[in-house]
Amino acid sequence: MKIDAHQHFWIYNSAEYGWIDESMKVLKRDYLPADLLPELKKYGFEGSVVVQARQTPEETRWLLKLAGGHDFIKGVVGWVGLCSESSLRRELDEFCKNPKLVGVRHVVHDEPDDNFMLRDDFLKGISILKDYSLTYDLLLFPRHLAVAEKVISMFPGQKFGLDHISKPFIKDHIVNPWKEDVTRLAQYPNVWCKLSGMVTEADINNWKPEDFFPYLDIVFKAFGPGRLMIGSDWPVCRLAGEYGDVIGIVNGYLSGMPSEARDKVLGRNCLEFYGPGNR
Repeated sequence: MKIDAHQHFWIYNSAEYGWIDESMKVLKRDYLPADLLPELKKYGFEGSVVVQARQTPEETRWLLKLAGGHDFIKGVVGWVGLCSESSLRRELDEFCKNPKLVGVRHVVHDEPDDNFMLRDDFLKGISILKDYSLTYDLLLFPRHLAVAEKVISMFPGQKFGLDHISKPFIKDHIVNPWKEDVTRLAQYPNVWCKLSGMVTEADINNWKPEDFFPYLDIVFKAFGPGRLMIGSDWPVCRLAGEYGDVIGIVNGYLSGMPSEARDKVLGRNCLEFYGPGNR
């Protein structure tokens, strides 16, 4: 089974999606399950994991409602108030009644404090996730990786997924110190990594598949094929390429690998990380 481990839906409005600026006009429209399904079918994907794009409990409710109406949505990575001890368990108790909630995420890379994840209230929130068997998606820039390592070291029983290989500076062909930091992170067996969000870190108008191979070499060496997951980051990827273009980068890279490794990266790992048995 091939699973897209990272995509989004939204009903666009400027107030709730302020991060979509004038340079992103292709994103200023609604993106819903009926828009994604043809792409999944065209490229042989049986399903996807939808990830939050707004930091509100209502986002999680809405995504779970969508998932309930579409079998191809295999899981939801929602948002909860991890820093709010008074409401966190109440939200988790509500949302976890739905088995399609598989994880949560916070947009850490937009926090003004690079040490945000070391806040006591955030760490308390992370500690509670194990009680609900939920994963946590790490949305970071390279400068956050050292802090992320400290957090991960505190929670060896918590599954973490690194989104977008942590957004290295692909456009400028810069590898270090991202290489060293992501390699250290991969030494923790509870950390997985998504091969997603790379095209928007490249030269969005002039990239070629070979631009990504040095970065893919590094994460494949660090995580191995057993902890990597393909993800489109659709529709955000449309800033730099269509669904097939983005999926084609990883498919092309995998083409020379054994079928077992390809099967893992294209779906089996996603099912193991997010799927049945986690909860």
